[in-house]
Amino acid sequence: FTSFGVVWYRVGKMVVSPSTKMFLKTAANVLNRRAFSTSRVTCAQQMTVRDALNQALDEEMERDETVFVMGEEVAQYDGAYKVSRGLWKKYGDKRVIDTPITEIGFAGICVGAAFAGLKPVCEFMTFNFSMQAIDHIINSAAKTYYMSAGRIKVPIVFRGPNGAAAGVAAQHSQCFGAWFAHCPGLKVISPYNSEDCKGLLKAAIRDPDPVVFLENEILYGNQYPMSDEALSKDFVLPIGKAKIERAGNHITLVAHSKAVELALEASNELAGQGIECEVINLRSLRPLDTPTIEQSVVKTNHLVTVEQGWPTCGIGSEICARIMESEAFYHLDAPIVRVTGMDVPMPYTKTLEGYALPRAEDIVVAVKKVLGAAPK
Repeated sequence: FTSFGVVWYRVGKMVVSPSTKMFLKTAANVLNRRAFSTSRVTCAQQMTVRDALNQALDEEMERDETVFVMGEEVAQYDGAYKVSRGLWKKYGDKRVIDTPITEIGFAGICVGAAFAGLKPVCEFMTFNFSMQAIDHIINSAAKTYYMSAGRIKVPIVFRGPNGAAAGVAAQHSQCFGAWFAHCPGLKVISPYNSEDCKGLLKAAIRDPDPVVFLENEILYGNQYPMSDEALSKDFVLPIGKAKIERAGNHITLVAHSKAVELALEASNELAGQGIECEVINLRSLRPLDTPTIEQSVVKTNHLVTVEQGWPTCGIGSEICARIMESEAFYHLDAPIVRVTGMDVPMPYTKTLEGYALPRAEDIVVAVKKVLGAAPK
């Protein structure tokens, strides 16, 4: 309608002027976009680790009919952690197979299927239960390609949550990264965020060798940005290549899985104190990307390793040995320090559990110790 020579517009229950109408229209267009900012990180779609794993499984099962999933409650129940959600409805009983509680049984079936040319994804409800099946993982899967003189390939993925969860005590809170990385014939992946999980799980399923894929239960519900590239069905990350999550010049922090999050938290706190950390996300434990670690150490001259596993014979120990044996050793200005879980079975009590695992503040103390800035 017209009032005092001005045309007014009704928007819902409001009566607005032409200039206000234009503003509202512009605002609506902005709100309909994917994000307010044009920066790469903000524009990236957020996705949980759980959904990234589910997407990877779905895409690979759609791409290759020889891929199938087997494990406890993976079908009608959609998986204990909902990683296989919707796959049974889409692909049916022959490709998403529920099993009894018998890890040694279904792991053996999966290994035999891999011998026959299929590509099984064997889910353990937790990798603590993989100890029931470790004979098949090591003696059957890992060694067969070598012992058959290359005639029998074993394209199998063993996947599931690894490491400490929360309030599940010692029998369910172990990190098996060092265990499986010790064994020749296996590839061992320990991803951190959603892009890691999607790109590396797809790579693991396509790999002709047996792969142990160690997820983290605490991270399943966490959201991380996914680039347009990562959302593509063609997105695959190389196994054995680490990622520099944060560049820095003063000290190198090397971590995997949830420990990457701790390293990033510590690096943010240290940045406020003028200490710039370079944070390396290993992604893969075997093969280990030693060159990336060495190049960072040559730049920063200091190194701290971070892991949630036990200290004895851990991933940090292996990194220390490799740096000691390399040219990078001569670039160190201080001894390497390891930040690990406590060398004890995981306590059930919540307060003690917190002390048994590394915290961001432990990394801050370790960094200051290495740089000579620790409090006296």
